[in-house]
Amino acid sequence: MKLDEIIQLRRSVRKFKDQSIDKEVIGEIIESARLAPSAVNFQPWKFYICRSEEAKKIMRQSYPREWFNSAPLYILACGDHQQSWKRPCDGKDHLDIDIAIAVEHMVLKITELGLGTCWVCNFNPQTVKEGLQLSENVEPIVLLPVGYPENVDPDPRNKKRKSPEEITKWI
Repeated sequence: MKLDEIIQLRRSVRKFKDQSIDKEVIGEIIESARLAPSAVNFQPWKFYICRSEEAKKIMRQSYPREWFNSAPLYILACGDHQQSWKRPCDGKDHLDIDIAIAVEHMVLKITELGLGTCWVCNFNPQTVKEGLQLSENVEPIVLLPVGYPENVDPDPRNKKRKSPEEITKWI
């Protein structure tokens, strides 16, 4: 599949089949994140693959939505503020940017592999941090439920997006 096709096919999937995901497939997803660029190549990320019932329970407690429970796997993307690059002129921490790039690499790979996911940022990070016993400097940033989609609209034209004219300004 070409990248343009993958971008067109990507959807926020909120219903998954009851089907496990092979470890090799998970490895391909993580490899796509590993190869993502980061500020000064610091790679301040850690990805937790939540497959055990105990880990999935913690993820589900952090975001108690019915649809979320159907995912057979969760990937928690965390960042380490001690490892992230800070812009010298104003101290801006690029951790969120680095994580977003890596996560979107995973989202596109997930789509290419015929799986589905949905960015979840509206979870309780403290529940995750305590449940997984994460160190103080590690911040849970994005939670990806991953699985084979139950129902997906195959027509990419059904995506509601602003027009190119609305989102660009030529100067």
